[in-house]
Amino acid sequence: MSVSAKQSKQNTERAGLSLDEFVRLAELYKNFSDPTRLKILYELSHGDLYVQEIAARLGMSPSAISHQLRILRNVRLVRFEKEGKGVRYALDDDHVEDILRIGVAHVNHSE
Repeated sequence: MSVSAKQSKQNTERAGLSLDEFVRLAELYKNFSDPTRLKILYELSHGDLYVQEIAARLGMSPSAISHQLRILRNVRLVRFEKEGKGVRYALDDDHVEDILRIGVAHVNHSE
């Protein structure tokens, strides 16, 4: 391991998180950087929805919404439950709603 890599690892560990945790955190925030995904998460923060309902609210095709939901599922921001022929989506847990709420408060905060 190079001197620079060792220093980076030591600095990371001093911050209280492992390098792996920082990588996972960056991946989480990366998914909040896409406006479509944010809109989906925002809609789900108001309650569980079917793909078709999300698509109608955002003016997008169900296949485009399904693609984004698959990405959000992979990083555990949303969960789903099959109901008959449909699939209902929800935020994975309260942390997701907290992140959204804090983000909205931050961007709306007056300087």
